[in-house]
Amino acid sequence: MQSRPYTYLFRIQYLGLRYHGWQVQKGVKTIQGTLQRRFRYLLGHEDFTLLGASRTDSSVSCLQGAFELFLKHPLDTASFLPLANEYLPPDIRLLSCQSVPTSFNIIQDVCSKQYGYYFSYGEKPHPFMTTTLAYAGKNPNFSLMEQGAALYQGHHDFRRFCSQGKNTENFVRKIDYSVLLQAGDDLLWLPTENAWVFRVKGAGFLMHQVRRMAASLFMLGNGELSLETLEKALDSKEKSPLCPKAPSVGLVLESVEFRTESLATS
Repeated sequence: MQSRPYTYLFRIQYLGLRYHGWQVQKGVKTIQGTLQRRFRYLLGHEDFTLLGASRTDSSVSCLQGAFELFLKHPLDTASFLPLANEYLPPDIRLLSCQSVPTSFNIIQDVCSKQYGYYFSYGEKPHPFMTTTLAYAGKNPNFSLMEQGAALYQGHHDFRRFCSQGKNTENFVRKIDYSVLLQAGDDLLWLPTENAWVFRVKGAGFLMHQVRRMAASLFMLGNGELSLETLEKALDSKEKSPLCPKAPSVGLVLESVEFRTESLATS
């Protein structure tokens, strides 16, 4: 019998600027650490476990992420959600909470993640915009950047587009789609002109993969990289990264999707 048989799936959004990523780290402020401190106060005990679906890096933001809460006793979700939002900092908001079966696994049951890398071009943006917006240069070649983004789609070896961890052996990932789009009017925190998003979706990503993919597109658009070089890098066994990481502030985890059957309660 499981020691914490009551399991709840939370949807969350946050501005990552003030945080050193998702995962708890000693001596620094993180999203998970902030949640755990506030939950200890609201629940009145420490007998719970909190597990995230994705470990975002320092300063990376999130529109609709997810985490799982394990408890020994049932939770009144209708009253807990507004209360938790009241006590959480203003740059973290819980969107929803639902009971899920104990068989649900927030890591293994992910079927896709979608990231958006937001950026502007032209004249440098207002400094206030730099909390969620990267800068791609004054006049990048968007036609080349669109062609480069299209190259990422499908199965590829992304070893030159990631930061290689000690335990990483398989660098092949499938990208369901990879596009450059003008940012929508519904994204109220962005400027109304010259704001774009590099959007990618796949079942999983390597460390810093999206940021290095975005940086390579910026280099491509600014004439620092050729389309041929980019294409060859997707079929290369070299270990050195093709380009540096794009700034973390432009990256947003837009959504995490789970297998429908894994969420069904009996």
